[in-house]
Amino acid sequence: MRFLRNQSGASSVEFAIMLPLFLTLIFGIVVFGSYLTMVHGVQQLAAEAARTSIAGLNDSERSSLANAYVTSSASSYPLLDANKLNVAAAPSSSDPNSYVVTVRYDASSNFIFALPFVPSLPSLIARSAVIPNGGF
Repeated sequence: MRFLRNQSGASSVEFAIMLPLFLTLIFGIVVFGSYLTMVHGVQQLAAEAARTSIAGLNDSERSSLANAYVTSSASSYPLLDANKLNVAAAPSSSDPNSYVVTVRYDASSNFIFALPFVPSLPSLIARSAVIPNGGF
């Protein structure tokens, strides 16, 4: 009967039960936080490239300004590899008075995709920004 009332190892058992749950929670926060950081970076690059592109006088100049902005600014986003960014800038097909900049990023070689037990996240991140010609 004394054995059933003994509480000396209860903390160790509780720790052993809760540790995997706690580590899973922390691991999930790091993985999804890293992925969302990449998504946010691609969106910011698209938005700023669109704002930069309105300074161009024609479509080819706007496109080169958007590409130049993404190329020069990609290094300020630590989880993005500048060599894996692709920029497409063109007038909107639905509104001739708008300009669309789309930035695509291939994240398949990022460290979070090499980790075990990571749910399948899309490895291609694509974000667009639309800005009216003239910037207003």
